[in-house]
Amino acid sequence: MKRFILLCGALMFCASASFSQGTDEETNCYLKWAKKFEERGGEEVPDGTYDDVIITIRQGTKAECYYGKVEVVKGKITQMWLKQDGGTYEVLDKKYKITNEMKIVNGMSTTLVTVDDELVNVIFYKKLKPKKPGYQKAPEPKDD
Repeated sequence: MKRFILLCGALMFCASASFSQGTDEETNCYLKWAKKFEERGGEEVPDGTYDDVIITIRQGTKAECYYGKVEVVKGKITQMWLKQDGGTYEVLDKKYKITNEMKIVNGMSTTLVTVDDELVNVIFYKKLKPKKPGYQKAPEPKDD
């Protein structure tokens, strides 16, 4: 009887350990970019048209990242296009719950929420500041 209880306990432990693996919170493209910008910061984005941005569309824990083009006027995104496979652009035509202005903060836009509860952001990935050099570590003392 003791063996049976120990065996059941061991099986339950192994099963719970295997189910708890692989739930890394940073699996979507938006979270990876957001972490990079949080660590390094982003450069100022002057007014103009940018065809080298990433447009993220998220819902729940899922995120899709697409190349896109945006127009920036007075530090705000006024128009967005998604890049198609053939290299042409199509206007991102979504209905938003609140039509807030998409301001650019630290190389990324503020979030817009669609009526379908999708979250839309623009990432100016070429405005990511370079990685700061680390400090060179000194060696440990040697016993001579």
